[in-house]
Amino acid sequence: MDISVQDLKARLDAGEEFNFLDVREEYEYEEDNLGALLIPLGELPDRLEEIEDWKEQEVIVHCRSGARSGKAQAFLQAQGFTNVRNVLGGILAYNEL
Repeated sequence: MDISVQDLKARLDAGEEFNFLDVREEYEYEEDNLGALLIPLGELPDRLEEIEDWKEQEVIVHCRSGARSGKAQAFLQAQGFTNVRNVLGGILAYNEL
């Protein structure tokens, strides 16, 4: 199930704690960071142990437009993650709020 940028912003504004993953590249993260853990999409298969504890929990994944995070969502689900949510529209849509 995906999540809208409006829902994400409401949760961030409320100070809610959740598993938040950014799959963009480091230079993109440095330009615009929402506070998520950065693991670029290409590094995700080699860094799964960093988020192993999240398998049974909600994981919200975002990128620039929603495309890479959609791929990350599918990959994580294939690895047994049970509740992965893609931020629709990514940081581009978030920044338009």
